[in-house]
Amino acid sequence: MEELLWPNGAPYATGSGGEDKPAVTPYLVSGTTASPRAAVVICPGGGYEMRADHEGEPIALWLNSLGISAFVLRYRVAPYREPAPLLDVQRAIRYVRFRADEWNIDPTRVGVLGFSAGGHLAASASTLYDRGDASAVDPIDRLSCRPDLSILCYAVISMRDGITHDGSREKLLGIKPSEELLARYSAEENITADTPPAFLWHTSEEGLVTVLNSLMYASALKREEVRFDLHVYEMGHHGLGLAEDQEHVRHWTGQCASWLKQRGFCN
Repeated sequence: MEELLWPNGAPYATGSGGEDKPAVTPYLVSGTTASPRAAVVICPGGGYEMRADHEGEPIALWLNSLGISAFVLRYRVAPYREPAPLLDVQRAIRYVRFRADEWNIDPTRVGVLGFSAGGHLAASASTLYDRGDASAVDPIDRLSCRPDLSILCYAVISMRDGITHDGSREKLLGIKPSEELLARYSAEENITADTPPAFLWHTSEEGLVTVLNSLMYASALKREEVRFDLHVYEMGHHGLGLAEDQEHVRHWTGQCASWLKQRGFCN
């Protein structure tokens, strides 16, 4: 059952329908364990105009198979523009930490995962975060929205011409965004030594979202000496999700599982 992130209404909401109410659907790992689980917030792709189902629940169930609780995020998309989607993912990360005791989650092991434009949202969450406002009236807002790691799958990273996915940029920032907005939402330009470690994968042949996005993010991480795994596969179209029918690319899940184990997110 979904959990509304702002039961009394989200900031910038323009209506009262489902698309005006950002929410997470929890996929909690069943069974008992002596220690709390890690968790990952999932941002499906869709060019900031929809959210792809195959990049939501199937990914949550895969994470569950690793012993990781997952939360599929219904973030706001067009006609909503920035900052609404970013506020939604930030709230989701805070919300998971707020409910950590109830859901048997370790609040120091909360990651974010995204595909395509959802990958841009995950990268934005990884570079545009705060540690919470201790003086906030809402106790959720007192918690950090910094993810402890990110998983970026054929992600849109940059908003710059020649690199970005034009449709995603237009839906998020408008037709003629300012230089300030372009810089703010080009994740590769906002990486610091405090940026969370990342797992990235892409294919080199796809034309919708160029692999240069992942390469630029990885290069920026390296400049700041932030740890990352980068996997570029030769063949494969955009939007593969779990890529179960792709003999080569489907191995991304096993490689990511190994990385998550290395990061202490699963056994």
